[in-house]
Amino acid sequence: MLEEGEHTREAAAAQAKRAREERVTSEPLIAQKGPFEVDVEAGQDYFWCRCGRSQRQPFCDGSHKGTGLAPLKFHAEVSETLYFCGCKHSHSPPCCDGTHNQLND
Repeated sequence: MLEEGEHTREAAAAQAKRAREERVTSEPLIAQKGPFEVDVEAGQDYFWCRCGRSQRQPFCDGSHKGTGLAPLKFHAEVSETLYFCGCKHSHSPPCCDGTHNQLND
């Protein structure tokens, strides 16, 4: 049986562990250090993966569950080739803005 002080320390340690895990999972993973070339079609919706965990890059496959990150809906107004961010750190998502060139390895 735990003494009162031990129970408090265990609870505090568990809370700190959950906080660390939450910070880690809420950070996007770099899917690739460069953009994904995508031919979008006018009128279509695309769901860009923000978390970097999807196996269907650059699109969402639901792997973000539990990360605190959600996909970004992009509606194509015109048919064109776009370059979707692969590093997940773009300042103009879902498109690449070159931020991957400033990331550390």
